[in-house]
Amino acid sequence: MRVAVLGTGHLGREHARVYAELAEAELVGVYDPDPAAAAAAAARAGCQAFPHRDALLDRAEAVSVCVPTPLHLEVASACLEAGLHVLVEKPIAANVEEARRLRDLAQRRQRLLQVGHVERFNPAMRAAAQHLHAPRFVECHRLAPFGRRGADVAVVLDLMIHDLDLLLDCIGVDIDSIAASGVAVLGGSTDIAHTRLRFANGCVANLTASRISLERMRKIRFFQRHSYLSVDLLREEVAMVRRRPGFDPEAFQAALGRGEAPDPLTALEPVPVPVVREEPLRAELQSFLAAARDGTPPLVGADAGIRALEAACEIERLLQEES
Repeated sequence: MRVAVLGTGHLGREHARVYAELAEAELVGVYDPDPAAAAAAAARAGCQAFPHRDALLDRAEAVSVCVPTPLHLEVASACLEAGLHVLVEKPIAANVEEARRLRDLAQRRQRLLQVGHVERFNPAMRAAAQHLHAPRFVECHRLAPFGRRGADVAVVLDLMIHDLDLLLDCIGVDIDSIAASGVAVLGGSTDIAHTRLRFANGCVANLTASRISLERMRKIRFFQRHSYLSVDLLREEVAMVRRRPGFDPEAFQAALGRGEAPDPLTALEPVPVPVVREEPLRAELQSFLAAARDGTPPLVGADAGIRALEAACEIERLLQEES
């Protein structure tokens, strides 16, 4: 499939690199308003840098939109109107109204619109998902040093939205209530945010996002009946502990009541969770191309992108009220 990349910042360069490596893709070119950035990305990926966006769209069948978030509506709309299948980086748009306009346009044009929530393709999350059974409590920590990339939006839309999307997918029900607090440490938009979500099935989730940390962390901990999982999305590792099959909780409690100290290993056991390593972006782009080729729904479609954005925008609204 003939593909193009619009925007050659960090993410755009990576999209171009992966497309150039995929047998199922023919990278016809890249475009960026900055000719030097486009030329550098094209040289790295072994393709052509186009001086005009429309000329590139005329050559492609599918496109990755990797421009700044405020431009998502205009650029992705132009691609859809040109008849291309579109993968737009997260968040799907700058606000919910624009996101719905993109979804509706894709439906009218009968073209695929996928949202770049790449953590759905993280091999650790994919491995852990097989062991998730109605989590009751979840903790998410997504911390990063400050960088120019993503600074055009608040930390909720830049970082926390990844975890919002993951939780909406794996919990599988709507959010009932949201509480949030945050602070703009460097001025401008919020740099640190904490959110507490309560889902319709009673599950509670605490999410913390920061872009002024000294070290990176991307972890999600799931607490559920009889088991606990810790998912390290950065290291792509999963640790799981569960209650041993055949464990008798009444006997265990009776022993405690007699003043005995039973070995906790008689109650709990570690469970190996194999993780099949694969670059998440590569898996995401392969999934996008397969859906475009076969006419099947994408793993992360427009509606999923809208749900995550709705939650993020509500959190941001609460933060603005607080400030």
